[in-house]
Amino acid sequence: MSEADSGKWGIAHVYASFNNTLVTITDETGAETLAKSSGGTVVKQNRDEASPYAAMQMAEVVAEKAQAAGVDGVHVRVRGPGGNGNKSPGPGAQATIRALARAGLEIGRIEDVTPIPHDGTKAPKNKRVWVVNLTPNLSSAGNGNLGL
Repeated sequence: MSEADSGKWGIAHVYASFNNTLVTITDETGAETLAKSSGGTVVKQNRDEASPYAAMQMAEVVAEKAQAAGVDGVHVRVRGPGGNGNKSPGPGAQATIRALARAGLEIGRIEDVTPIPHDGTKAPKNKRVWVVNLTPNLSSAGNGNLGL
């Protein structure tokens, strides 16, 4: 099934960090938001916002709103935290894509749009560690050497 003979397409923007997961469905230009949800809207505990269960619940809610707006298929853009930290997306990314497909939306392209710095900020300098041997060497204590 090609894109030309199918219905209306949208873009599913998935931001999956290790603390939260955000899902936004826009039109093909990305200018108009059709539906959006986050981990905090479907679970009560803060620690569960980035879980695959929360991602599945969000995707179901967002897919219903998108289908009501006339969207039949989505292209998925997955974004991780990026920057100088961890660049891999969180645990909710795969679960979101699977739940969108399971909810009846056709999945087009899946694209990783995690921001990667070209040079980034300066790395922190090494910490100096002072090691002091406070325990005397007992094997040489009988010959007058204090072990210092």
